[in-house]
Amino acid sequence: MVHPVEGGDRAGCESLKSFCSSGSVMHGAFCCLCFRVVNKCRLGCNILDQDMYFYNGTFKITNVQYNREFDKHTSKEFRDLSTSVQMLVTNTFRASILNKKYIRSYVVKLSPDASGVVAELVLMFEFASNDNRAALSERIKSILLRQLQTNTGHLEIDPSTFKFSGKFLDPAKSVLSLIGCGIRGSKSPSYTDRITGGVSAQDGEWPWQASLQLSGIHRCGATLISDTWLVTAAHCFRGQLNPLRWTASFGTVIRPPKSRRSVRNIIIHEKYTNTIPNHDYDIAVVQLSSPVEFTSDIRMVCLPEKFYVFPHDTTCFVTGWGALQNQGPSINNLRRGEVKIIGTDICNRPEVYNGAITPGMVCAGYLEGKIDACQGDSGGPLVTEDRRGIWYLVGIVSWGDECAKPNKPGVYTRVTYYRDWIAAKTGI
Repeated sequence: MVHPVEGGDRAGCESLKSFCSSGSVMHGAFCCLCFRVVNKCRLGCNILDQDMYFYNGTFKITNVQYNREFDKHTSKEFRDLSTSVQMLVTNTFRASILNKKYIRSYVVKLSPDASGVVAELVLMFEFASNDNRAALSERIKSILLRQLQTNTGHLEIDPSTFKFSGKFLDPAKSVLSLIGCGIRGSKSPSYTDRITGGVSAQDGEWPWQASLQLSGIHRCGATLISDTWLVTAAHCFRGQLNPLRWTASFGTVIRPPKSRRSVRNIIIHEKYTNTIPNHDYDIAVVQLSSPVEFTSDIRMVCLPEKFYVFPHDTTCFVTGWGALQNQGPSINNLRRGEVKIIGTDICNRPEVYNGAITPGMVCAGYLEGKIDACQGDSGGPLVTEDRRGIWYLVGIVSWGDECAKPNKPGVYTRVTYYRDWIAAKTGI
């Protein structure tokens, strides 16, 4: 956690300087935040601003035949091959002199070629304002080319096809426009604060999170899946289906929001009923009146393919503005909780939910309680990060027995189960 530095505290400033320059993998992604804090020291520190740089690289993989599934970033085929490529690039720079400068890489496109597949990458680095950027660009190019010429593991890569270019880009628009979904605007650490066992969110950490508000009052969470569509829980709209009464806001705080949109259309699942305790088909999509502009604070999450299986014990995060305890009020600052997927067989045990979990539901949390979604979190996202650093929507906050009770984990609408329905209603 980055602690604020009181004016004139040179010792604290030097401590932050050491922290930021340590080059840890975790530190690198949020070092800009650290430097902004340090630069507020009244006595000053000899610390230079950091800029994010994006470099484009392409090369041909000759032992892989093109597959139409490579056109879809969320397909298993694209994810598997891009993971292998990204691991090759990441391991190359982690073992190089640029280890402290390298942040991560993304495969943004896999294209057909007569003798294989062409991979297009974006590489992210962070450099000080006085670094010789031309020299660093050449060094990045030479390090990667040398690796492609000597050892590429199980991938057969033709080094003569390697092309490289680099320039300073707006990270909110560059990578997002190429990858399309699941990219966070921040990896800064969250300051401790409860959410029913969770912690506060920072700007850009969960950029797909939206607040659905009825007559200006927060009612439910929702998840941005395109620039005009949200997915949420059907039960949020019980008796309130008039879109003119609803708005959606974006950002980590409800007031003031980063952006706000009125609602054009609300579509709840045709088979959803208000009958309690029936919680099946608890899903709805919401069309915004106009598209949102993607920024570092507002982005869309990726939707998984319908056949994708998120295994038991997968680490996920649930976010929302819900109560900090059962029957408590909603709050203004977004919180997140880290939870684990719990197998349906476990969740259907007599002492847990006694057979109430159907194929369209997924349990997540802890049998001992401690972290859970709560009132006001309904409709919000349960997400997980894949090995490439891309975030996927696993579930939608649906129901549970109070909040964070032992043997009563949260129950979520399973997104893969309703993937075809989402596509039919939104075209996504």
